[in-house]
Amino acid sequence: MQIDVITLFPEMINQALSHSIPARAQKSNKVKVTAHFLRNWAIDKRGTVDDTPYGGGPGMVLRVDVAHAALTAVDPRHKAHRVMLSPDGDRLDQKLVKTLSEKKQLVLLCGRYEGFDARIEKYVDQKISIGDYVASGGELPALVLIDAVTRLIPGVLGNAESLEHETFENDVTDFPQYTRPEVYEKVSVPPVLLSGHHAEITAWRRSQQTQTR
Repeated sequence: MQIDVITLFPEMINQALSHSIPARAQKSNKVKVTAHFLRNWAIDKRGTVDDTPYGGGPGMVLRVDVAHAALTAVDPRHKAHRVMLSPDGDRLDQKLVKTLSEKKQLVLLCGRYEGFDARIEKYVDQKISIGDYVASGGELPALVLIDAVTRLIPGVLGNAESLEHETFENDVTDFPQYTRPEVYEKVSVPPVLLSGHHAEITAWRRSQQTQTR
């Protein structure tokens, strides 16, 4: 999978994805992530990418011509699934993550300041939100999306079986896990997990899961 991120802070993307599963996915060539600096498409030598809002108001708005130029350069034929990270977008959940993981290419557009000129929505395929709150920009939401999507790509996780038991798979939470020490501050591991009786362990784990929908 190819993931392109258009951002004013490419170093945030590159640094965060240089660790753990996203890093391993890139090293194994399962995923390629490229962060593109939005100011490369600025309207002047000063690097201008925003302007004051029509109608007045605080803050600055990212220009539609700059954002469109960036999208066109990164995805000339619009073959990728273009996503704008936005608080009013579709809520990111496991079902949507699975859908995105099946795409060949994603282009993620990260806003800042007061966001993008609304006319940019004509050039994206979907707006996505990671929750009902406002972050300082689209970079952290983009990283959440990338991390969630990356781990679903075949071959990325060392043990694919672990995906089957995760929270939100099959619309249930994961079951509680325990490891050594067997007793900690007078709290013991549930006896069933020490029994060696696999059917009873499976039944207990299922009883500990709750529906998420």
